Amino acid sequence: MARTVRFHETGDPHVLRLEELEVGEPGPGEVRIRVEAIGLNRAEAMFRRDRYIEPVKRLPARLGYEAAGVIEAVGAGVTGLSPAQRVSVVPAFSQNDYGVYAEQAIVPAAAVVRRPDNVDAVSGAAFWMPFVTVYGALVEIGGMRAGDTVVLNAASSSVGLAAIQTANRLGAIPIAVTRTAAKKERLHKEGAAAVIVSDEEDVVACVRGLTGGRGADHVLDAVAGPGVTDLARAVAPDGTIFLYGALSGRPTPHPGMELGMPALNVRTYTLFEVTRDPRRLRRAEAFVASGLETGAFRPVVDRTFELEEIVRAHEYLESNAQIGKIVVTVPR
Repeated sequence: MARTVRFHETGDPHVLRLEELEVGEPGPGEVRIRVEAIGLNRAEAMFRRDRYIEPVKRLPARLGYEAAGVIEAVGAGVTGLSPAQRVSVVPAFSQNDYGVYAEQAIVPAAAVVRRPDNVDAVSGAAFWMPFVTVYGALVEIGGMRAGDTVVLNAASSSVGLAAIQTANRLGAIPIAVTRTAAKKERLHKEGAAAVIVSDEEDVVACVRGLTGGRGADHVLDAVAGPGVTDLARAVAPDGTIFLYGALSGRPTPHPGMELGMPALNVRTYTLFEVTRDPRRLRRAEAFVASGLETGAFRPVVDRTFELEEIVRAHEYLESNAQIGKIVVTVPR
């Protein structure tokens, strides 16, 4: 039996329950891991409220995409992984099928990456999702190069901070957008070349000023909604807006017609484009691991909670007070 988080109805963090469940053995193509730490993601809060890109198909439901732990058992057909290996789990599956909010979890072997010996469990649960998300959009698809300018909203999120580090590693110029001035100094310390406070400044004018009037080559937009039209005004010719989140909770128009059909690329993006493609995931794993090894990348962990504090952890996740990742540890 293992303590496992489930919810029997959708709603706020208080629907989460910690229950004792039988875990069982991994099936073909699966592994069972002993979970040591869990990285929280906004997608999980949205799934819990049934507002995610896929609906909750059955109740009670489990949660969790990202974890670090040790393999306990492997199912038939699994190669390259074995018991006692230190690993991390990356989002590559539906939460209707698997979840890692537990002391033990069965996950697809394709969602498991090796955890370097010098990476502890908290870090191992904190860095894969943000850095793979950024790699997929800006490097694999966007082809970001030295000298490019990238604009990031929700810049104090784990993905925003990973984007700042990735841009700096490649010689690109990260411009962070944050709603209030409270996080401005910290974002500068984290490596942002410039920080725009959207409640106080005109984002379009600032981006145009910082780029000599040309605009940004890439925009990584976690908010979406009506504000995408303003962001589009800040994009360079042939630039791309990656819509990877929907924090606004409002419909997102395509800005091209309203702005006179400029040479503008607007595309939705999720990290599943990388994690469900073995070749892309292999490249992402090499890119992120090399950045960790050289010190160019480092996970930013805001705060940790223990598994029995999962309700408080989700309340904090939805407070938007954090800078970086929230991690839940699983004491043994």
